[in-house]
Amino acid sequence: MLLKKALSINFLKMSNINNLIFINQKKNLICILIASLTFLFDRISKIKIINHQLNNNPIYINDFINLDLVWNTGIGFGFFSTNSNLIYNSLTAIIGGVIIFLIYLITKSTLIDKVLFSLILGGALGNFYDRIIYFAVPDFIDIHYQSFHWFIFNIADIFISIGIISLITKELFLKK
Repeated sequence: MLLKKALSINFLKMSNINNLIFINQKKNLICILIASLTFLFDRISKIKIINHQLNNNPIYINDFINLDLVWNTGIGFGFFSTNSNLIYNSLTAIIGGVIIFLIYLITKSTLIDKVLFSLILGGALGNFYDRIIYFAVPDFIDIHYQSFHWFIFNIADIFISIGIISLITKELFLKK
C-alpha cells in the first residue's frame, strides 16, 4: 500500500513536470512563430520594394508617405552610417550579439515579455540578414510633411520599435 501511494505521488509529480515542459515548449513555439512571421513579413516587403525600385520611381502614397528605397549601412534610422568596413563589421558583430542575448531573454521571460522580445528578434533578424547579404539594410518608408522628412525606415524597424516601446510602457505603467 505504501509503495502504491509513493508511486502515485511520483507519477503526479512527473505528470506536473511534463505539463510544465509542454507549456514551456508551447510558449517557445509561439515565440518562434512570432519571430518567423515578423522576419517573413519584413523580407517580403523588402523584396517587393527592391524589385519595384530597380525599374521604377518612388511610390507616392499621399502627401505624408512615400516608398523610396535607401540603403542604410548604419543602425536603426540611419544612425552611425559610414563607409568604414571596420565600423560596419563591428556594428554587425554587436547586432549579432544582441540577437543572441534576445534569444536568451526569450527563454527566461514571462509570456508577454517573450512575445515582445520575439517581435524585436524578428525585426533584428530581418535587418541582420540584410547586413550579411546586401552589406546594407534597405529602408523605404518615408514619412514627411512638406520639406521635413522623418528618418526613412522599414518594416523590421517598425516591429523593433513596437517591441521596445511596449516593453518600456509595460515596465513603467503596469503593476507587477
